Amino acid sequence: MDANRTAAVPRCAALAAHLDEPLAGTAAFARSWLAIEQPGPWGRDALSASHLEEGVAAELAALAAGTGVRIVLIRRPGSHPDRHRPTPRHVYLAHTAPGRTWLEHTTVVDPKQLLDLDFARAGAGDRGLLGTAVSDPLLLVCTNGRRDVCCALLGRPVAAALAAEHGDRVWECTHIGGHRFAPTAVLLPTGYSYGRLTVAAGARLLAGGPDQADCRGRSTWSPPGQVAELAVRESTGVTDVDALAVTTVEEPAEGGWVVTVAHRDGRTWRVTVVEREISAGRAASCGAAPTPAVTLAIASCV
Repeated sequence: MDANRTAAVPRCAALAAHLDEPLAGTAAFARSWLAIEQPGPWGRDALSASHLEEGVAAELAALAAGTGVRIVLIRRPGSHPDRHRPTPRHVYLAHTAPGRTWLEHTTVVDPKQLLDLDFARAGAGDRGLLGTAVSDPLLLVCTNGRRDVCCALLGRPVAAALAAEHGDRVWECTHIGGHRFAPTAVLLPTGYSYGRLTVAAGARLLAGGPDQADCRGRSTWSPPGQVAELAVRESTGVTDVDALAVTTVEEPAEGGWVVTVAHRDGRTWRVTVVEREISAGRAASCGAAPTPAVTLAIASCV
C-alpha cells in the first residue's frame, strides 16, 4: 500500500466512532491491578519493551499469570525521560470486587522489590500487601502509542489536562485494551473502564461513583457480566458501586449467555446477553486487517 493511500485510511478510533460501536463488555478482565511507574519509552508489549529490567519484567509477568492481577506501567503526563538513575517509583495496587475495593500505594527504588509481592493474595483481594491505603480514586489513561497510535494522539492531551487539575491522581498508562475507543481509561479501585474519554468526563470520574456514559464495564467481570451489570444499572438507576455483583454467568447456548446480577438488598436479575454483528469489516486497531465488528447486546433483562 502506498504512503498516500495509507494516510487516507481512517484511524481505528474514527472507524469505531463512525459505526457508533458499543463500548459495553470491552473492558480488560482484572480482579486486581498493579500499576508500576516506569518513565521513558514504552514498546508494543510495554512490560517487556521498556526500560524496566528485562529479567524483572519477565518474572513479574510470570508471577501475575493466572492470579487475576493485571500489570500496567504508568508515568506522569508530559515529559517523562528515564534518566537511568535509581529514583523512587510510585506503585499502586488495587482490588476491584464490589464491597471489597481498596487501593494501596508505596514507592520502591528498584522494581525488583515487587518480586516479593504475593500475587495470589493480591488477586484474591487481601489488604495490606503494599504500602498505605489511598482513599481518593486514581485514573489511568492509556497513551501507549506503540501499541496503537490512537492512544497516544487522543489520550495524551486528555491525560495532561486532567493531571494539570488533579495532580498525581491521573497517570498515563500502558495498554488496557480497546484502543479503537481511545482515549481509554480505567478508574481504580473499582476497575470501571471507559472509552472516548473527555476532560469533563474524567473530572466526573475522579469526583467518585460509576458513570454510565461511555462505560466499557467493570474489570472484575467477564465481558457478558460487564454488559449485564451495566444493563441493570441503566434499567434501575442504581449508582452505588458496591450494590451490584455478577453471581453467575452460564455457559453460552444458542440463546446467548444468561447472567445473574444480584443486589445486596436481595433482588436479582437474569440478563440474556447475545452477540451481534454491526459491521462486516472494520480494523480493530490501526494498521490491522478488517475483521467483523461483533458486539455484545442485551436480549432480555428480567
